Amino acid sequence: MIDQKALSAAFSAIGVDHWRDALLPLIDTRLSAAGHGDFERWQKIVSALADVPESERRELLLSLAPWRKGPLNLGGIAIDTEWRSDWKWSRVKDAIEPLAGRKVLDVGCGNGYFALQMAKAGADYVIGVDPTIVFVMQFLAINHFERNERVFVVPARMHELPLPARRFDTTFSMGVLYHCRSPIDHLQELRQTLRPGGQLILETLFLPGDEAFARTPTDRYARMRNVWMLPTIKELEVWMARSGYRNFNVVDQTLTTTDEQRSTEWMTFESLRESLDPEDPGRTVEGWPAPRRVVVTATSP
Repeated sequence: MIDQKALSAAFSAIGVDHWRDALLPLIDTRLSAAGHGDFERWQKIVSALADVPESERRELLLSLAPWRKGPLNLGGIAIDTEWRSDWKWSRVKDAIEPLAGRKVLDVGCGNGYFALQMAKAGADYVIGVDPTIVFVMQFLAINHFERNERVFVVPARMHELPLPARRFDTTFSMGVLYHCRSPIDHLQELRQTLRPGGQLILETLFLPGDEAFARTPTDRYARMRNVWMLPTIKELEVWMARSGYRNFNVVDQTLTTTDEQRSTEWMTFESLRESLDPEDPGRTVEGWPAPRRVVVTATSP
């Protein structure tokens, strides 16, 4: 599974040796039959990828669904994921500080799609963290074909990382902030991962408006229960300034469309289309403005 020797070497190269004691036992616990009832099944699927012919590989990979970030091509198998993550990456990649030689943390990385794009852009090491075990197993399946020895996905949550650890040149938080009960705490934790002068790249949902304000859904937003706070971009700038960041910059703001996020054979659950008002797709089924996402950058002092 995860090459813990290589991961330990990566921790040393980044300068976070103290992460070993906290995270290696956590990996052992989470990636086990005791940690998740489907782990052994998923482990057999990933292990079998090396030996099965292409005609059988597709069914194995389908067994790791839902596939959310991509698209991917694994050993000749095209995986049409829920998200066209390549569109998002194309909007961001040229607007951030060059990743060549940098040590990167990717918080809420899912199956590691963006982490691998960062590595291809020249990042020295990328540590991804995500608590969803099937996404970790998807990364292991992807990396069976990519064979990138400097990208890792660790089954952990942000608050489980031993902080402060101000050693990363770049930290990504893509689609996490609105899931946090306390967005300010999340921003401050992210800052504790960055070296002085390091760059944060953050993507989140936002509300339209020229004033600084935020609202909390009473129940759901776009059918998601775990959306806690939706700011305007002006309010997000206030949050980041109050959290100690400098050089706030808006890289991209995009209305999410059903071409970019949708159900597919590889993610058969309901997706964005079912979350929008069929009479007015500019609003969610609850009456909120339809999902808009902003990508911003900022510098840690």
